[in-house]
Parts: sequence; C-alpha cells; structure tokens
Amino acid sequence: MKLLVTSTLAISAWMLSATLAFASINISESEVKEAQERWGNGIVRIGKVMADGGNYVQEAHDHIEAMYDYDDGIVLFKPTLASSVPHRPTVGGALSYFVGYNSATKYLDGLSGDERKGLKIFKEDQGFATNPWRQVRFENHDIVYHGPTAVAMGNYYFTDSEGRETKVHYTLGFVKRGDEVRIYVQESNLPFSPDS
Repeated sequence: MKLLVTSTLAISAWMLSATLAFASINISESEVKEAQERWGNGIVRIGKVMADGGNYVQEAHDHIEAMYDYDDGIVLFKPTLASSVPHRPTVGGALSYFVGYNSATKYLDGLSGDERKGLKIFKEDQGFATNPWRQVRFENHDIVYHGPTAVAMGNYYFTDSEGRETKVHYTLGFVKRGDEVRIYVQESNLPFSPDS
C-alpha cells in the first residue's frame, strides 16, 4: 500500500511538473495583448522622444530589439506605408521605416562595418513613428494559438496630435521565447477604398 501511495504521488508530481512546463511554453491571450500594448506604447514613445528633442532613433532601435524576433529568427515584416520595397527582413529596414531613411542613415553611419552588415535601409521611408502618434489601440478580430506562437488579426487605430484616428488592418504573429514575447510576422495595410 505504501509503495502504491508513493508511486501515485510520484506520478502526480510528474504530471504537475509536465503540465506547468507545457503551460510555460504556450503563449497566452494576456501575453499577446500585453505585447500589443507594449508595441503601441513604443510607437507613441518614439514620436514623443523626437518631439522632446531626444535620441528618437536610438529609442526606435531599442523598440525594434525589444519587440521583434530579428535576433533569434526570421521576421516577416510588411509595413503599412512601404510600397517600392514592401518587406523589411532586417533591423535596419524596420528602423528605416520607423524613423525615416535620412535619420536611419545617420544612425547607421555611427556603426562599424560589421554592425551595418545586412542593415539595408530604404529611400522611400518617411518615418512612420515620427508622426508623432498620441495613442495606438488594438481591436482584435481574433487570435489563433499554436503552442509558443499566436497569430492575431484585426485593426489598430493610430491617433495623431490633432485627435484624428487612422484605421489600419493588421496581421501579427507572436512567438514566445522563454519569458519574452516577440513579433515574427507583421503585415498591415490601409483599408481598401474603391475610389482610389
């Protein structure tokens, strides 16, 4: 009997540890929503730092490093207002989009050749995050979960300094690495207009 109780307790402990380990690698709804909020706050912060005369390019670079999975994987990033070169597979491409070609050029000029390697930037970029935006809010249509990854689709709304709101459609893929949740897919576009 004692052996049976001991075995049962050992199996229960193993099942609990396996469940907790499994739960910790799966991404949750709250983690996805928290990552969306951090991303939106980061976009607002970049514009605020610029408006305050601070180093908004470094702020944007830090935001990209914290929010995107460039260091550990492939990032499929197709920004809203990119047309000539629609995809941004490197940190430099994302930086160029957020702060503009001229600002990204000055920032990259301060890096070593090795640091600049693969950080291609694009002349079409005007600096989306330098608008500046006052608020970003998410409206998820739905979120699909698959283990440590999740894909969210919906609309995000960017409020400018005059209080005008711009609606943008998005698809965002998130990956959980340890305790960090990062973006590995981002595709966004303005709503279709039959008059354009």
